[in-house]
Amino acid sequence: MVPLSKAGTALAALREDLAGDVFVPDDPGYDEARTVFNAMVDRSPAVIAQCASPADVVTAVRFARDLDLKIAVRGGGHSVAGMSLNDGGLVVDLRRMHEVTVHPAAKAAHIGGGATMSHLDRACEPYGLATTGGRASTTGVGGFVLGGGSGWLDRKFGLAVDNLLGAELVTAEGELLQVTAEDHPELFWGLHGGGGNFGIATSLTLRLHELPVMSIAFVLYLPERGPEVVRAYRDVIEAGPPEASGAALYVTGPPEEFVPPHLVGLLLAGALLTYAGPEEEMRKLAAPLLAIPHEAEIVTAIPYADLQCMIDDPPGMRNYWSAEYLTGVPDAFVDVFCARADSMPVPTGTQHVVWPQGGAVASGPGDYPVPFRDAPWAVHPFGIWEDPADDERCRQWVKDVRADVQPWSTGAVYLNFTGDEGRDRVVAGLGAENMQRLGALKRQYDPDNVFRFNHNVRPT
Repeated sequence: MVPLSKAGTALAALREDLAGDVFVPDDPGYDEARTVFNAMVDRSPAVIAQCASPADVVTAVRFARDLDLKIAVRGGGHSVAGMSLNDGGLVVDLRRMHEVTVHPAAKAAHIGGGATMSHLDRACEPYGLATTGGRASTTGVGGFVLGGGSGWLDRKFGLAVDNLLGAELVTAEGELLQVTAEDHPELFWGLHGGGGNFGIATSLTLRLHELPVMSIAFVLYLPERGPEVVRAYRDVIEAGPPEASGAALYVTGPPEEFVPPHLVGLLLAGALLTYAGPEEEMRKLAAPLLAIPHEAEIVTAIPYADLQCMIDDPPGMRNYWSAEYLTGVPDAFVDVFCARADSMPVPTGTQHVVWPQGGAVASGPGDYPVPFRDAPWAVHPFGIWEDPADDERCRQWVKDVRADVQPWSTGAVYLNFTGDEGRDRVVAGLGAENMQRLGALKRQYDPDNVFRFNHNVRPT
């Protein structure tokens, strides 16, 4: 145990040395600083270091190592699993480090470790550039990319991590590394899916792509139309180009102007067709979806950054998410998927979603530890609710969705969509064939498993 005198001296030095702010229990602002997106997560770190620069991160890591404090890392986004907090340790909070610098001639962006998709998308928008991002503007770029990175543009531009050009990383020893395909190439490989296991990403450099125009068709139907809608959406995607993406889904009717008032708060089926191209091309693809009798529609060109805001989840709700990656979505799957919507918790923010992969996801680099890339489809139950009394019901519904689709599961999973579901799921998310190589990397860069508040790779 560290003597109190040493801890007090070290804390005073941290406050003095950090350009950002430091919070401990009883400090004004501490409770706000430890509040995260998921209201189910309530943890009390001993120290929160809100870092303003890579140098701050180095200082914070060395402080924690000297005092033998556990370290959790908080990026800019959701951390639905609560891995960005701990009890009694240090939280390295990167949210102040959200700068984005776009290099239009090089088609690249340099992104601070605490940036959200909104920071990135808005910075790129004036140049007509974009890259694969999370399906919400509040997604944190760092954790999203290093976990693989699936989004509306991945069929066209590949997974987010396929667009990773470099990372600045603070190691467990407090060393600052520049990691690229040329410098520390094995570590660069491990960052392609290995998440925060090997260090704290204080910045990333991502490849950008031209995206002058984006368009969508978002159509809502009575729930009994669901099987017809899901089949039609499947057929549109499977016959369509990689510019087409989106999802078939069930939602609670939102209180939006385009939704008839009598349907607000009720279960609805939906189809969202996103298209990385002009509205007139998208409308031709969407014709089978618009031909099905429906209750509401939005069919329009839309800036990509605005699309990213369409399904933002509000903070402060209770969240439990999971996913299964699928060999396909045959009619038998569609029937099972749609039947489970009958028990979806309504009215809540919960969503019952199936979306496509394929395209540039499937054709991307095959040697990275992202084994879910080969699956043509994925099902993603988002449990989102407000009342703690609904905890068991909503969590069980998510588990039921997973159980339903096991006959079509590839066994792989995208770990960004899961919490702590056990060791086997971590292996499924990284690939059993990759675990020895990842474990060796962990032994080299973090032999004491300092960075363990994550989907953890153990040193081997």
